[in-house]
Amino acid sequence: MGFVTCLLGGVAPAVNAQSADTLRLRQHLRYLTTTPQPRNHQYVAVLDTAAAYLSRQLRLAGARTSEQPYQVEGKTYRNVIGSFGPENGPRIIVGAHYDVCGEQPGADDNGSGVAALLELARLLGQQQGLKQRIDLVAYTLEEPPYFRTKLMGSYVHAKSLHDAQVPVRGMVALEMLGYFDDRKNSQHYPFGPLKLIYGSRGNYVTAVRKFGNGSFSRPFARRYKRVAALPVRRFQAPAALPGIDFSDHLNYWKFGYSALMLTDTAFFRNRNYHHATDSMEKLDFRRMALAVDALLAALLNG
Repeated sequence: MGFVTCLLGGVAPAVNAQSADTLRLRQHLRYLTTTPQPRNHQYVAVLDTAAAYLSRQLRLAGARTSEQPYQVEGKTYRNVIGSFGPENGPRIIVGAHYDVCGEQPGADDNGSGVAALLELARLLGQQQGLKQRIDLVAYTLEEPPYFRTKLMGSYVHAKSLHDAQVPVRGMVALEMLGYFDDRKNSQHYPFGPLKLIYGSRGNYVTAVRKFGNGSFSRPFARRYKRVAALPVRRFQAPAALPGIDFSDHLNYWKFGYSALMLTDTAFFRNRNYHHATDSMEKLDFRRMALAVDALLAALLNG
């Protein structure tokens, strides 16, 4: 409440316009994790309030904002979109889902991705003369019972781009970016020997993509790793490998777009995944900020 009041009615705190601010990340997470009821599909009013907050923050950052409402079983759900750069021309999509699974606060899943999206918006708003259109999209209904259905917000958005023949360079999904663990054996894998390649410590961000989908995702992952001030692992595998498509990027794959996921690897590291213990005090905001800084640099230097 104090953060919103400060931005709307007072003077915003001084920050480095080119670097992500951990205070702002915390304040976004605090708002998202303290709604009256969980941000799940059963509480449409809560999702609407969250959508209004996201739209307001995107406008404050300087984005051209819009909503993409759609109907599910007689209820209206909505994606929130903030656009930067030129109106026309090919665009890059960066997205994160703002709903949660069940009765949990959803700090890492996926409050961290949404907070990163909003902080990226602030940083993009400070840039002069963007030559590339970048659309930031906050999706609804990523979680069960709608996961892998055509009712996912990201499916609705990807299909709308495809149907309108909008040129899209690629897509980046922000899926859980706040949980890090430096202890040995804190990182797990869908295939045991991967530990020999990527290590046993959960101290990195992973850029995940599938085979044969690299026109955008491959060079983006390389840039992200090169510019990041925290460890980054690039991971490429068949789409059938468990976990590789567990986010909104899978719907852009369905329509032939090059897409990847940036993640802390979710349940392969964070044992609070989809539990009431997924709370914000367990997150590492310094490393979250570094992940956002690398995202901005990778987008601007593409």
